[in-house]
Order: sequence, then C-alpha cells, then structure tokens
Amino acid sequence: MSTIDSAISQNGAASYNAKRRTARWDSGELKKHGAYLLMLLPGTVFLFIFSYLPLPAILMAFKNYKLAIPPKDFWLQNRFFYSLFYKSPWMGLNNFAFIFSSNDFAIFMRNTLGYNLIFMIIGPIVAVSIAVGINELRQRFAAKAYHTILFMPFFLSWIIVTYVVYAFISSNGLFNQVLRSFGADTVNIYSNIKAWPIIFVIANIWRYAGNNSIIYLATLTGFSQELYEASMIDGAGKWKQFVYITLPQLIPTIVLLQILAVGRILNTDFDMFWNLVNGSGIVHQARLTIDVYVYAAIRGSTNLGLPAAAALFQSIIGFSLVLLTNAIVRKVDRNMAMF
Repeated sequence: MSTIDSAISQNGAASYNAKRRTARWDSGELKKHGAYLLMLLPGTVFLFIFSYLPLPAILMAFKNYKLAIPPKDFWLQNRFFYSLFYKSPWMGLNNFAFIFSSNDFAIFMRNTLGYNLIFMIIGPIVAVSIAVGINELRQRFAAKAYHTILFMPFFLSWIIVTYVVYAFISSNGLFNQVLRSFGADTVNIYSNIKAWPIIFVIANIWRYAGNNSIIYLATLTGFSQELYEASMIDGAGKWKQFVYITLPQLIPTIVLLQILAVGRILNTDFDMFWNLVNGSGIVHQARLTIDVYVYAAIRGSTNLGLPAAAALFQSIIGFSLVLLTNAIVRKVDRNMAMF
C-alpha cells in the first residue's frame, strides 16, 4: 500500500511541477526576464541576418556563378539571386574537385591542420598563464595595465605587423644590424622557409593570447577565495594551488573552447598567412593553407563557386568534428560537453 501511495504522490508531484512551470511562464515570467531577453536580442538578430539569411547562397558551391542583370520585366530584380537561380549553370561537384585534384593538396592540408593543432595546444597554455598571472596581481591598476598591453595586439592590422616583422628579420633588418655590430655573420631569416612556421606560431600567439585570456580571467574571478585561503593554511604554495584548485576549475572552460576550436580546424587566419611573408615566393609552401590556396586559385577566375565550395567543405568538416568531439567529451564527462 505504501508503494502505491508513494507512486501516486510522485506522479502527483510531477504533474504539479509541470503545471507550475507552465503557470510561471503564463504569469509574468517572460516580463520578469525581459531584460535578459532584450540583451539576447542583438546577438540573435545578428546571427539571423549573417548566418541564416545567406543559407540559400549555398547553391553557389554547386554552380558556375556569374553575375547577370535581370530583364526589366522579370519578377525578380535582385542581381545576386537572379544570377544564382536563373543564370548560373549547374556544376555539380566539379567546384569541389579543384580542392582535391590539386598537386598541392597534401601540402596545404598538412599546413592547415598542422598550424591549427599547434595553435590549439600552445594558445590555451599561454592564455591561461596570462590570466592566472594577471589574477595573482594584487594591484588592480597594474593588472589592468598589463592586460591592456597584452590585449592591444589584437587590434593591430596584419599589414602593420608585416612591416614590423620585415624591419626586424630582413637582410638589412634590426636583427642583422645587431649581428654586424658584434662582427657576427648575418642570417637571412626572411628567406628561410624553415623559420616561417616558427614565425607564424609566434605571431599568432602574440596577437591572440591576450584576447583569449579574457574568458579565462573572467572564469578565475568567479572562483571561491575560501579554497585558496584554506590551502594557504595547509601550507600549499602558488604552484600547488594552481595544480589542485585553479586548473581543475578551469578545465570545463578549456574543454568548451577547445571543442569550438576543433570546428575551425580547417579555417586559417588568411590575413596572417597571406600578408606576413610580404609577397616572398621563396617561402610560399610554408604559408600555403587551404584559404591561401583558394584565394590564389580564384584571383584570375570569375567563378565564385570555387571559394563557396571550399567554404562549404570547411563548414561541413568543422561541424562534423564539433559533433564528434562533443560526443567524446560527453562520454568522458557529460557535465563538460556543450550539449
């Protein structure tokens, strides 16, 4: 009898809770959270305009797109959509063939995956180090000053960085001038293809580490200080506090950002790879990524279906990898998965 009564009470409680949740949203809950929903509105509108409205343009990846002017009496007067749906012949998968049939396919795929994997490994280490270091500063003015200095490179154009790099490592650059002043032999780093992978990694970390540390710093500020005070009483130093308190609490954030980074593993910072070498053809293979290859391939072509096919290929692979990575993380610890 008690088991039946317990089951009835549980069902009644579940039904009551469901009605209560429904009643909450029917009795002013929407108005109560109106401020938060209003804050969400700009991002939602931005996502809708720039991510969902352009979805019909995916057809461009399967067509030889050429811009045409619609007749004056035609019902559709928009040039883009008229050209896309009525004047661009179907190419099927031929637009994708130029990626896979290239003689440089192995090179630009190796560079794309290799650089991104290095960025995904070194980037979080540097960003977390910056965040922890700034969080440990007790003078708030000094913390803000250091973080601003480290964050500033994010706003610099790669064109400016290109000429700064050239001024440092060219044959007559500052580095070689210092070597000459000491009577040492000069080194032509700028034309050394083996040096450019290191330069790209340093440039990427230098520009993005400060910006990426913001998320980790915001996470650190939410940690309970009682844990650190208790560890200090037990005699734990800064390193042990980091290993046993800070890092375990940062891991969910690190995992979340890494899942998102996996989705961009076939996307590269085109501006960096294209501009930083300053047109040096000698080091072309060191900077050849999928984005650089596509841009170089279409410079003399009017078929915009080629970059559309490349972008669709990158998106499909990235989306699939995000789902796969999230599923793996969910198997290990479902609390750290995105969904």
